[in-house]
Amino acid sequence: MSARGTLRRHRFIGTAVSLSAVVALASSLSACSGGGDDTSEKQYTVPTSLCGVDVAPAQVKALLPGGDSVSSTPSEPNGGTTRCDLSVDGRTALRLAQTWWSRGETATTVAEAYDGTDGGAASDDYRFVYARKAGVGKVAACTSSEHPDMVLFTIIQVLDSGIDDQAAMKRLITDYTKAVEQSSACE
Repeated sequence: MSARGTLRRHRFIGTAVSLSAVVALASSLSACSGGGDDTSEKQYTVPTSLCGVDVAPAQVKALLPGGDSVSSTPSEPNGGTTRCDLSVDGRTALRLAQTWWSRGETATTVAEAYDGTDGGAASDDYRFVYARKAGVGKVAACTSSEHPDMVLFTIIQVLDSGIDDQAAMKRLITDYTKAVEQSSACE
């Protein structure tokens, strides 16, 4: 074999070994960094009531990232919406909302107004829409003297990018909507 062929093979093997070492190092470093993604451990306890609505803590926790502490912050951004933002380690991760819409609206039409509902599935009765990062539910038989010609909807949005679970969203939007029906939001 010529010296030139041996030199080419040596360069190729040297490059392949160097590339393998870089890939191995990158894999090791990414495995060691556990900075707040959904695979890190969830050290906190989710309360059974979030901003006045009883919830199943395990269902909420399924849509939250790992971390040490969880807190909730209620707000009313306008006269027809109530929000409850959940933060994990100070970073907003999940938003649960109740909002009044016109009587003719459905969960499907309301879902169009919210990020993360694209590609979602609808329940058989079209009362719920749930996607991987958001869900919408129509609250049945709910009235309010402040909103006499409107219907109450619930909205849940995952704001932390590491969570992506349509089955968990279906469970939470369904149960949260039914809990809102039993809450003070419905007179």
